[in-house]
Amino acid sequence: MRALLAALALAPSLALAALPAPVLDSLQRAGVPPSAVAVVVAPAGGGRPALAHQADRPMNPASTMKLVTTAAALDLLGPAFRFHTDALATGTLADGVLAGDLVLRGGGDPGLTYERLWQLAHQLRARGLREIRGDVVLDRGYFAPAPFDPAGFDGEARRAYNVGPDALLVNFKAVDFRFVPGPDGVRVVPEPDFPNVAVASRLRASREACNHWRQGLRYEVDEKGLLATVSFSGEYPADCGEKSLPLSLFDADRYFESAFRWVWGEAGGRLAGKVRAGTTPPEARLLLRFDSEPLASLLRDMNKYSNNVMARQVYLALSAERSGGPGSLAASARVVSDWLASRGIAAPGLVLDNGAGLSRSGRITAGTLAAVLQSAWAGPAMAELVSSLSLFAVDGTFKLRPGGAAAGSAHLKGGTLNGVQAIAGFVLDANGRRWVVVMLANHDNANRAQGAMDALVEWVHAGAR
Repeated sequence: MRALLAALALAPSLALAALPAPVLDSLQRAGVPPSAVAVVVAPAGGGRPALAHQADRPMNPASTMKLVTTAAALDLLGPAFRFHTDALATGTLADGVLAGDLVLRGGGDPGLTYERLWQLAHQLRARGLREIRGDVVLDRGYFAPAPFDPAGFDGEARRAYNVGPDALLVNFKAVDFRFVPGPDGVRVVPEPDFPNVAVASRLRASREACNHWRQGLRYEVDEKGLLATVSFSGEYPADCGEKSLPLSLFDADRYFESAFRWVWGEAGGRLAGKVRAGTTPPEARLLLRFDSEPLASLLRDMNKYSNNVMARQVYLALSAERSGGPGSLAASARVVSDWLASRGIAAPGLVLDNGAGLSRSGRITAGTLAAVLQSAWAGPAMAELVSSLSLFAVDGTFKLRPGGAAAGSAHLKGGTLNGVQAIAGFVLDANGRRWVVVMLANHDNANRAQGAMDALVEWVHAGAR
């Protein structure tokens, strides 16, 4: 990696230090000056970069920051690492009746979906537990307590991408509302269909194009304890077919209680007490250790669909597993910084923030991001990292890109914030060579620059010369 960084330092003297003509043309049409972008194209296997433009300038990378979290997690935790959710009991368990509390101790599992919570409940029933006479205690001590404002990023407190990390996170703390247009209006179907969540739809089906379908849609959430009513109004384009909008309705405790009471009752279980936050008593004994999917599988879901909540969970797990204490942002930043240094990767101006890229303060250079990818390419978990990325113009967040000759030949992570557009990943060229490609744009018109990034991918695929 030191060789790459040294080569990047010499980049201004390279013949191809200037941006390719197709990229420049597309940037000009988008109204984005070359001074607002940073680009690195370098051989995946190491060596002199073919292109380096402002490679040492710290910029906001949006969700391409997830690649740093991904590479560090695969290296430090391993692709087979599993998160644990433990069910423990206090008191006696006899004839299916627990005369005490059931403690659910979270282990940061980012993939504890509603369906997997259903499996956990049925596994407890299979172990002989039928009735809980005490409470269900929720232990979130795997992550350090930290204030979190879901409206802090963009004022959209209900949007699922703004859900905060939680050591006992269930289903991303979201209800997915699916819109089904029909002759009598637009039906709204919630998933999960919690009995304590009512839905009212006054949506009208319109003949508008589906380009910006959310603009004509409005929603209101009325919460009263464990009850919530979600009302939808406005217009929904019928040509969209079925689409969905995930929303966060409750805080962490109430969401978990909503989900657990339903799956526990469905499994034939009874609960006499409350569902409350707490800690695991020293005398509690383990009834069930419920493992997550392997880390490699979780990262595939995280990166292909750019799941910010999953990335926050994985980032905090780095310090929870490696620093000997509860996971925290500061401790995870130290873990990642030490890991980069151990790999010989310089990181000038690096600001990791939450490890997900959903941040206005996150910063990284294109050179550092390229070095991380080159290091990953040479590492034992290369295949797992590459397979977690979207295939250009085929799947994930890049599925709808038009794609030219490069369609299906690039594995990429994208990033988008207001004023930020980014790509990073690997491109296979027409000669069978693999390249690391990074392009970051920070500008008021940056969100018009995706075409320039597509042009860079096509240029690299054509031969990068």
